Amino acid sequence: MRDAVSLPVAEAPQSAAPALQPEPAQESVPSPGVSFPAWLIRLGVTPYRAAWAYQERLAAALRAGHGREALLLLEHPHTYTLGRARGADHLLRTPGQYAALGADVIQIDRGGDVTYHGPGQLVAYPVIDLSRRQRDLHHYVRTLEAIVTDALAAWGLRGEVIAGLTGVWVDGEKVAAIGIKAARWVTTHGFALNVDPDLAYFRHIVPCGISGRGVTSVARLLGRRVPMNEAAEYVTAAVARHLALALEPMPVDQVPCQLRESYLSG
Repeated sequence: MRDAVSLPVAEAPQSAAPALQPEPAQESVPSPGVSFPAWLIRLGVTPYRAAWAYQERLAAALRAGHGREALLLLEHPHTYTLGRARGADHLLRTPGQYAALGADVIQIDRGGDVTYHGPGQLVAYPVIDLSRRQRDLHHYVRTLEAIVTDALAAWGLRGEVIAGLTGVWVDGEKVAAIGIKAARWVTTHGFALNVDPDLAYFRHIVPCGISGRGVTSVARLLGRRVPMNEAAEYVTAAVARHLALALEPMPVDQVPCQLRESYLSG
């Protein structure tokens, strides 16, 4: 029997507001051809807590009416995160064993179970206002799945969704995980696409709490290395199309100094 896992609980920034549940009324859908100005913020390998805090800053400004929507694209160091579904039973190692792997274990405020983030995985965090689109979190999750499916199609891969499960799959194996939060209809968190990560790190958890299904990557499916810039190009195009965003790269001097070292301008 493995030892019980004692989790460090990361505090969400104080600007975060309680998540709202979907409301069917007062939906707002952008008119055809309308795009909302948004920053495209490309970071390199960024610690999870730093990226989380930055999302919250962007979201707070957007809720206050003086911010701009944004898409963050980045990678994380080896990190296991647990959403509001908790999922501690789906951690298969002890705290010491995770430390030996060089991995953090962090309790966070998104929906979902346990998942892995690490180098070679492209993480996309759209910080957008659903009041400008459709106030329905389930619809938003389905939109994120469609974004991933479209990005995969650019490689000639057929992404699939499975009834009752969240995420995107290829040939029955999961290639992208999704977990979101919305506070006053402004979103944080998003999706993680396995571009070319070390898939061995998924063996130390039950990914997303789903047993009996494998995990794969774009590189494994294509049988070649996949540059992160290539993946970012396909994901950016799909996000812009599905979320009606007119993306503009954020100037490096506007990126917080603690994140600037890993900022990628291209």
